[in-house]
Amino acid sequence: MKRYIVATVLFVLAIEIILIIPLMIFTPVGTKVVDTFNPTPTPTPMPVLSSNGLTPPAIKSPVMYLLDADTNNVLANVRGNERLPIASTTKIMTAIIALEKSKPDQIVEVKEDAVKEVTENLGSNANLKAGDKVRMIDMLYGLMIPSGDDAAIAIADTISGSPANFVKLMNDYAHKLHLNNTHYINPDGLTYYIGADKKPDPNEYSTAADLAQLTRYALQNPIFAQIIQIQHYQLPATADHGAFNWVTTNDLLQSYPGVIGVKTGFTVEAGSCLVFAGRDVRHTLIGVLLQGKEKTDRFTDAPELLQWGFALPLRAPTPTPTPKNK
Repeated sequence: MKRYIVATVLFVLAIEIILIIPLMIFTPVGTKVVDTFNPTPTPTPMPVLSSNGLTPPAIKSPVMYLLDADTNNVLANVRGNERLPIASTTKIMTAIIALEKSKPDQIVEVKEDAVKEVTENLGSNANLKAGDKVRMIDMLYGLMIPSGDDAAIAIADTISGSPANFVKLMNDYAHKLHLNNTHYINPDGLTYYIGADKKPDPNEYSTAADLAQLTRYALQNPIFAQIIQIQHYQLPATADHGAFNWVTTNDLLQSYPGVIGVKTGFTVEAGSCLVFAGRDVRHTLIGVLLQGKEKTDRFTDAPELLQWGFALPLRAPTPTPTPKNK
């Protein structure tokens, strides 16, 4: 009789174990137990481009910055943390906000203030006219390819109701992205002159380092990454707008293989500016050039920096500590 009772108890325990183990596997506790025996493999860190002891090439642009976008490793930095005006490279921020705060098919209606921004300040333009109604995605091409100041104002009006409200959003984004040396006063990067003596507004500035970090963030958006690679964009006329034929201001796109963008800029105060990015089989590099004297210099300086950066030796990444199971 005792043997029968013991056998019965053992049988019941065996059944319970069989039922409980699968349940444990699919519960948080059970998952933790299983993961202890089958831990998630740690990704292999990417080798790091090393510029230690190596001098970047001598170029004409007085401000240069080169960043490995994959590892966030700074490869070259000359005056990269100095606050300076950045002209139309401001539109990188305008574009990424538009992509995150609107839908591609949202209609942007061009108001008179967008047209005045160009006519009164002699800004670059996308040839927009008051009353034009253009999809947001098309307006973004008009912003980034011909560097339309009118497109920047139209986007700001659509998303925030006014350029002033949009600028608040731009500065909020700068704070959120830890761009601590960046402050915007408009969506297009034009110099605004203030006071009786008409001096440039000192509240408009960024740094090459901040621009590189902003671009690193923006490149994660696939639509942004697509737009900045386009050299030529045609938009046929419709009942809502005329025909547009936009050609890129970024000559680097057609002169250097592997370049994937990003944005040109020029004002008297900012000089000739260029934010650029290039990709090879190993890494993506982001470069920034500011305060150039000649507009053509940036398109010869950038290839030299990219060639130098891509040729840098690789070093092993810093090992990631293995997490302890708890």
